[in-house]
Amino acid sequence: MMTVARVVKQTPRTRPPKGGRRYRMTIAYDGTDFYGWQTQPAKPTVQGALEGALRQLTGEAVRVHSSGRTDTGVHARGQTAHFDLRKPWEAGALQKGLNAVLPEAVRVSALRRAADTFHARYDATGKEYRYSIWNARVGCPLERRQAVHIRAPLDVAAMREAAGMLVGTHDFAAFAANPHREMDGTVRTLWRLEVGKRGARVTIRAVGDGFLYKMVRSLAGHLLRVGSGAVPAAETRELLASRRRTARVETAAAHGLCLHRVFYGAIPGLPKREQPC
Repeated sequence: MMTVARVVKQTPRTRPPKGGRRYRMTIAYDGTDFYGWQTQPAKPTVQGALEGALRQLTGEAVRVHSSGRTDTGVHARGQTAHFDLRKPWEAGALQKGLNAVLPEAVRVSALRRAADTFHARYDATGKEYRYSIWNARVGCPLERRQAVHIRAPLDVAAMREAAGMLVGTHDFAAFAANPHREMDGTVRTLWRLEVGKRGARVTIRAVGDGFLYKMVRSLAGHLLRVGSGAVPAAETRELLASRRRTARVETAAAHGLCLHRVFYGAIPGLPKREQPC
């Protein structure tokens, strides 16, 4: 049996300026009208909206660091980010002020002072993503921005069978959009990959120690192919073992994906022996 190990590069830490403070915030956003997280010239992005709001509120040029980037059209309920201010603010006033000037599609749901060495990306121990599908003959207008509409009935049992084959520590190169550009390698651990169904809504829940570029959307794309009967669940092991990205793995649409939560420290519900720290 092949042994796989994740390569993690060490990154130097920065601290706030002398007399300044570091803050940690949880952010929710509807990604429909944004060109992803990362700032881009002349395009609306979530990072750009937050940095603009901080500049307007504090008068400081602030850099916001997130737990990771989200692509165009991807949403978040629990993105985490940190930033530094030269002049300290009371956390409650800062949160209230930001929500007063941010666009309606972005909200700071929590904000507090953080340790000077806290880093939203490098201190994260895991993430939870959810991919939403509206599986009914007729689509729901109220779900169209956050869920992919699929008319034909999905075989949820087959999707669950395939999902079970992907749980654990594996080389997920076959489910990365560009595996050769992954600086930390392509080995990741999936603690949970679950498929739930409630009425017309089918939800794919992925919890892991980290995810490759477009990995969750690729996992969702594969499970949707299994659910539609296009490929058998048994093909999952073959794809995983190939460690090659091919056209056999499709990338599901961006608007169905939501970053639900970022973990720091222990992962709730995970046995002690599986905890990352």
